Amino acid sequence: MELSDSRVIAAPRSKVWDALLSAEVLKDCVPGCQEMTGSVEYGFEATVVQKVGPVKATFKGAVTLSDLVALESVKLSGEGKGGAAGFAKGSADVSLADAPEGTLLTYSVDARVGGKLAQLGGRIIDGVARKLADQFFENFQNAVEPQPAPEAETSDDGEEKEEKKGWFKRVLGD
Repeated sequence: MELSDSRVIAAPRSKVWDALLSAEVLKDCVPGCQEMTGSVEYGFEATVVQKVGPVKATFKGAVTLSDLVALESVKLSGEGKGGAAGFAKGSADVSLADAPEGTLLTYSVDARVGGKLAQLGGRIIDGVARKLADQFFENFQNAVEPQPAPEAETSDDGEEKEEKKGWFKRVLGD
């Protein structure tokens, strides 16, 4: 299964690059990721729980980074084993470029599965893979882009409303 896409992230290229190389950020972005440890130099170890059709499995695997060109591109390659469910392996070529709104992130993913997962059929696997890739890059974009500060509510006369406290906060005095 192969897919490619791009998205503009409203953040400087250096921030996007640093996030791509961070185990903490990647853990928060990979759907179903329970644990991720490691470093750019030695690769990352991950535990991911994923449900594909009727098959739910815990995958333990490794991700390595190669072909690093600082602030421009990186290849992420990984392989995970899910016991009786089978295995998944693949790679993603990610490149960064300047865009007027921030950074243009372009990716090309190539993934393969085997075992019980492969028996589900190509359409199911392709659909799930697309969904997971989209979810990862959406999570990544949300993690990297600055979040807007919540606006204070105003009353009809234009004055800021005071936050209403529940009974628990009133008792604690917060």
